Amino acid sequence: MKTAFSQISVTACALALALFSPAHAQSTAPVELRILAINDFHGNLRPPPGGIRIADPADNSKKIMVDAGGAERMATLVNQLRDGHRNTIFVAAGDLIGASPFLSAMFHDEPTIESMSMMGLALSAVGNHEFDEGKDELLRMQNGGCHPVDTCLGPHPFTGATFHYLAASTIEKASGKTVFPAYEIREFDGIPVAFIGLTLKATPDIISPQSAAGLEFRDEVETVNALVPELKARGIEAIVVLIHQGGTPSGDYNACPAIAGPIVDIVKNFDKAIDVVVSGHTHQAYVCEIDGRLVTSGDKYGTLVTAIDLKLDPVTRDIVSARADNHIVRIATLEKDAGQTALLESYDRVASPIANRPAGSVTETLSRTPNNTGESPLGDIIADAQLAATASVANGGAVIAFTNPGGVRTDVARKEGGAVTFADLFASQPFRNQLVTLTLTGQQIKDMLEQQWSDPKRPRILQVSKGFGYAWDNAKGNGERIIAERMSLNGQPIDPAARYRVTVNNFLAVGGDGFTVLRDGTAWQTGVYDSDALDAYFKGNSPVSPTAGGRIVRLN
Repeated sequence: MKTAFSQISVTACALALALFSPAHAQSTAPVELRILAINDFHGNLRPPPGGIRIADPADNSKKIMVDAGGAERMATLVNQLRDGHRNTIFVAAGDLIGASPFLSAMFHDEPTIESMSMMGLALSAVGNHEFDEGKDELLRMQNGGCHPVDTCLGPHPFTGATFHYLAASTIEKASGKTVFPAYEIREFDGIPVAFIGLTLKATPDIISPQSAAGLEFRDEVETVNALVPELKARGIEAIVVLIHQGGTPSGDYNACPAIAGPIVDIVKNFDKAIDVVVSGHTHQAYVCEIDGRLVTSGDKYGTLVTAIDLKLDPVTRDIVSARADNHIVRIATLEKDAGQTALLESYDRVASPIANRPAGSVTETLSRTPNNTGESPLGDIIADAQLAATASVANGGAVIAFTNPGGVRTDVARKEGGAVTFADLFASQPFRNQLVTLTLTGQQIKDMLEQQWSDPKRPRILQVSKGFGYAWDNAKGNGERIIAERMSLNGQPIDPAARYRVTVNNFLAVGGDGFTVLRDGTAWQTGVYDSDALDAYFKGNSPVSPTAGGRIVRLN
C-alpha cells in the first residue's frame, strides 16, 4: 500500500479530472472493501464475565466495564456492519477455540466452529490454542466428524467449518507442507486480495510437546516475506496478514499510544508489500499505524468486532487507503440473532444437566490474579484440590501439587447466594487435563522451580499446594532465584536427595510451559481430570474461601 494513511492532494485531484473523461474516471474509482475481524474468541458463546473495560466517556482518566460479547449479539453486529457494503469479508486472527467455557469445551469446541460458520466467517489464522488437542483434532475442526475418543456428543452431526483455516508458518515435518494453506486469494469487483494466515513462532513453547510433535512453527517475518514474490507473480498487490501475535498499548480500545510487544518488530520487518495486519494473542484492543501499515486487534472473548475499510485502486490493484474502528458487542443495545440462539439452545439441552449441577459455594470471589510473588487465591485452591485428589496411596500418594498459571483461565466469581456450579469451576480449568503424580527428588523440585523463568520476559509462577512453601530472590539470575534453604514441606526443609511424590497436570508432566525437569520424574500415575478434582474439592469443602496465601515469598 503505497499511499496508506495519506490523502491525495487537491492539485492531483484536479489534474486527474482534467485528464480523464467522466466515463474513464468512473471506471477508475476506488473499489471499497470492508473487512470484519475478530481474534481470541476462545469459545465464549455466552457473554464473558466482566465484558470489556474501556475509558469512561465522561472522564477519560477513569475506566468503566461494559457488558459485551456472546455469539448471539456478535452475529447481529456482524450483520449490521455488513449492511450497505457491497464488498465484505469476515476473518479471524486465531484462538477461536481452546481454553473455552463449558458450553463449547464439553463438545470439543464444535459449537464454536458451527457458530462462526453460521456468522459467515470466511478465513482464520491458526492460533496456538487451535493446537491444544493436536494437529489431528484441528483437522477435524476443519473437516468434521466425531471425536475419536468421546465420539459424537452434540445434538446433531458435526460437519466441520465452512470457513478456511490458514497456516503459513506451520509445517508438517514429514511432508514439508503446511498443515493448512498459507494464504487464500479473494476477488472483489475483479481485484484480487491475498490473505495470509499464521501463528506465532513460539507456539511450541506454549502448547504441550505432544501437541507440537511432528510440527515446525517457522519465523513469522521470514514466512510472510517469502510469500510476497509468489503472490506478486500471481498479480497480487493487495496483501492482508492475519497473525496470531500482538502487542500491548496503553490507550483505549480504538487508540494506540505507546504500543509495545512482538508485533511492533514483526510489522516493521514485513516486506513493504504487506498492507494491513490483523493481530491477536495478547488479548488487547487497538487500532494502530506501525511503519505505515494499519494494525488492529479486537480484545478477546468476542467483546469487539473490528471493521476495516479499504479502498482498492482498480489500476494498480493495490490498497490506497485503510482505516479501522473497533465496535463493542454491546449487550444493552444489540438484539440476539435467532439462528445463534437456536444453535446454543440445542447444545444447552445436552449440556445443562452437567453444567448446572451444584458444586458448592464460595464466601467471596476466588481471583486468578496473582500478587507480586506470583501467587493467586484461585491458584492456591486449585493446587489444594489436585493434592486432595491424589494424596491417598491408591491415587498416587502425592505430598505436593503444582499447577501452571496459564491453565487458570477465569475467576470463580461469587454470585448471589455464593452458589457455584460445575460449569463455573470448569470455566476456570477448561483444558480438561488429567492429573499425573510422579516422583521427584528435592533437587529436581528446585530445578523445576528455577524453570519458572525459562522465558525471563514471561515468568510462569507455578501455584503450589498447602504445606509447601518457598522463597525466590528477584535480584538473582537464571538458575539462582530459588533459595534452597527456604523450600519446606509441612515445616520441614526439603532434602535435595529425598524423593517426593508430586502432582501436576499432564500438560506440565510432558514438559509444557518449559518445565522440562518434570519429564525426568519417575513412577507416573495418571489420575482424574483437573476440573473433576476441583469439583470434588468444592463438594467436600464448601463454602470455599480464599486462602491466607504466603506460600510463595519474594525477596527484592
